[in-house]
Amino acid sequence: MKACLNGARRPADHPSLPLTAEEIGRAAAAAVAAGAEALHIHPRDRDRNESLAAPDIGAAVAAARDAAPDTPVGVSTGIWIVQGNVELRRRAVSGWAQLPVHSRPDFASVNVGEPGFDELADALENAGIAVEAGVWSPEHADLLGQRPVLRVLVEIVTGPAATAIERANEVIRRLDEVGSTTPRLLHGEDEACWPLVSYAARLGLPTRIGLEDTLVDEHGAPAENNADLVRRALEIWRVARDAQ
Repeated sequence: MKACLNGARRPADHPSLPLTAEEIGRAAAAAVAAGAEALHIHPRDRDRNESLAAPDIGAAVAAARDAAPDTPVGVSTGIWIVQGNVELRRRAVSGWAQLPVHSRPDFASVNVGEPGFDELADALENAGIAVEAGVWSPEHADLLGQRPVLRVLVEIVTGPAATAIERANEVIRRLDEVGSTTPRLLHGEDEACWPLVSYAARLGLPTRIGLEDTLVDEHGAPAENNADLVRRALEIWRVARDAQ
């Protein structure tokens, strides 16, 4: 179970949304205590805007690592963070190589469908940072092909809950067809989030949960915080796994 602590959400979205490095550290500790085995964060600058700048990345990663020393920490590279500027993103990420090991992410998520995927993945690997490939559709599976990465994130990020499993299966089938043997993690966002927690377990796949993916619990009530979501998702995942 990976905990995705904040995403691109804004301060007004949830009272427990962690944005500063200190808040991320506290949320990381609580999520890991609840059972999370990895962390995914979107570091912020002093104005609480998403940032790819090395000092902001390093501060957030160090805070999470101090709070959860044995837990892998990953970050986003979403191109929206740099307003679609491919070269600016590549240069910013290349700068992470200069961060001390303690402040350098273990892995970074790169969306295959965004321009500059291959160049950005190369920059991360050159910096000693593993790549998670975000695959949102069968077409993205084609683009990824058999490129070796740490993990493929099968991500259902839009659409209704009723079709979430069907859309996930389409992506998974296409990954199989192109010969991808990379480990996979399956998750959804918003309406698609909770149906795919249990479906991931039925497929024997890990999943993720957190305020990035949903602001409500499995019953539709407002989520308390990231740790509460992790506890709930783990219970649902385990019940679904054991029912197989």
